[in-house]
Amino acid sequence: MPFIPHTEEETQQMLETIGVPNIETLFDEIPKVLRCKTLQEIPEGLSEMEIGQLMTARAKQDGEATCFIGAGAYDHHIPAAVWQIASRGEFYTAYTPYQAEASQGTLQLLYEFQSMMTALTGMDVSNASLYDGASALAEAVLMAVRANRKSKSRRILIPRSLHPAYRKVVKALVGNQGLELVELPFNLESGRTDLSALDQYVGEDVAALVIPQPNFFGVLEEVDLLTDWAHNNQALAIGVVNPIASSILTPPGEWDENGADICCGDGQPLGAPLSSGGPYFGFLCCRDKLVRQMPGRIIGRTVDQEGSTGYTLTLQAREQHIRRSKATSNICTNQGLMATVATIYMTLLGAEGLERVALACHAKSQQLNEKLVAIKDVEPAFSGETFHETVLKLPASSREVLRALANHDLLGGYDLNSDYPELGNALLVCATEKRTDDEINRYARKLERILSGVDDVLCQLHPKD
Repeated sequence: MPFIPHTEEETQQMLETIGVPNIETLFDEIPKVLRCKTLQEIPEGLSEMEIGQLMTARAKQDGEATCFIGAGAYDHHIPAAVWQIASRGEFYTAYTPYQAEASQGTLQLLYEFQSMMTALTGMDVSNASLYDGASALAEAVLMAVRANRKSKSRRILIPRSLHPAYRKVVKALVGNQGLELVELPFNLESGRTDLSALDQYVGEDVAALVIPQPNFFGVLEEVDLLTDWAHNNQALAIGVVNPIASSILTPPGEWDENGADICCGDGQPLGAPLSSGGPYFGFLCCRDKLVRQMPGRIIGRTVDQEGSTGYTLTLQAREQHIRRSKATSNICTNQGLMATVATIYMTLLGAEGLERVALACHAKSQQLNEKLVAIKDVEPAFSGETFHETVLKLPASSREVLRALANHDLLGGYDLNSDYPELGNALLVCATEKRTDDEINRYARKLERILSGVDDVLCQLHPKD
């Protein structure tokens, strides 16, 4: 909040009106033992001008680093019109639209969002929306267990090539609900899910198979074969997709003959800035036959008594979201503003614009990869086709290389060593449509100097503050 309007006199008048001597009295029901002690280290308050100067100085310390990190959050161009429109009061402050008669604008926008997401993914139904891609997958897993009545095992097969954070979040959210999460290995040569690892589960009771496209390494999975395996083994297929990639790749609704049953992902690429990690939003789509098991909000279009078009929450009663353990979901709000942003972004770009963004990202990623593997002892880790990002093996510590690149205001990628130690000094690098030829060439030059040992001396002489 940039401005607090109440003066001390106005505050005192309000307290007198309700018969309370001071603000502290409002909290007298809280036992003293639970109250926070005086915060000795908090400095005296500053004026608005001083705060502005302080924050400007802090921001300058960060510099303007060029981002080559992907790993699930991408530095895309966001047209200025997106947030100019999203910041309008009717969008910016809108709440969950339970009262349809007072929320037609919000409901129509979310309906359009759902329509766009089903067109993008090739699915029948979309919700609007979830917190992020990882929690969307957790909800998709729970949804699959509820929906697959042929399965009694509550077993979910999750490839290890899926985003590590997604796997951790799914385990945290569903691990204590009686579900069995089984990780599938990836092929060290191709970077794809090892199909032979599925052989031991043929004929076994499996509720669902998770299929990332592309996977965390940027490698394109063999989605048709994986979807076919799932359906042949009475399991549901859950696609985890990048919405930008889905504009040029076969959408999950068209995988194999029948398509995926559920698909989800993070909507961050659709107009949400990186912004130190959020807020982002998750999306979740499914087949018609599973719609009753879908969590979150679903908006429907209808006509009123006068024949005019109207919008409303549908297929789910509000009570469904507050029935504790009996609820389909305990999601009691949504990332409405982020869904609004995505709707505006997709409307401005259209199908052709999204495709052009995806193609530009692919071209820039390939250009970056070619420049970096031309450096001595830098090699591609996998042979599989990629989108957006790729994994490189380095002849030096990936952690130290990233530290050295940061000294040149280059966010050089994501260190895979802690999540995938078997890959050694491996780096996940990404280039979106925003990266220029000069930025890519500069990255390559700096990396070559660092690996040759030249920049180690320079960094010691002139370390970055």
